[in-house]
Amino acid sequence: DVQLVESGGGSVQAGGSLRLSCATQKFHWSNVCMGWFRQAPGKEREAVATFFSGNDTTYYAGSMRDRFTISHVSANNLLYLQMNSLKPEDTAMYYCAAVSTTVNYIMKSRCSDLNPAGFGFWGQGTQVTVS
Repeated sequence: DVQLVESGGGSVQAGGSLRLSCATQKFHWSNVCMGWFRQAPGKEREAVATFFSGNDTTYYAGSMRDRFTISHVSANNLLYLQMNSLKPEDTAMYYCAAVSTTVNYIMKSRCSDLNPAGFGFWGQGTQVTVS
């Protein structure tokens, strides 16, 4: 089974930065759609950003791109999320996810949709707390 393992979360003061990492295991597809999602207590899981390797395209939810940057290292299939100017409202569990299809046009569509329901593989999450 595909495994996604997040790291890099923690506690930070408002205005600070964190970089989250997502390592993949047993994931050897030619193209991937991977992304970062977050879920705050009492709220629905929401998209932060996604990346489609087929054309190196990134997608961001709303104004996320103002402070967050998603990146991908294809050589070892590592996914990162650089988070700057963090705010208390960014406090949440952050999840790495991947689309569970190898069909490129479906993969790209799910990446651009930014809908958590389109992602079949999930990590356990890493907590980010901003105070």
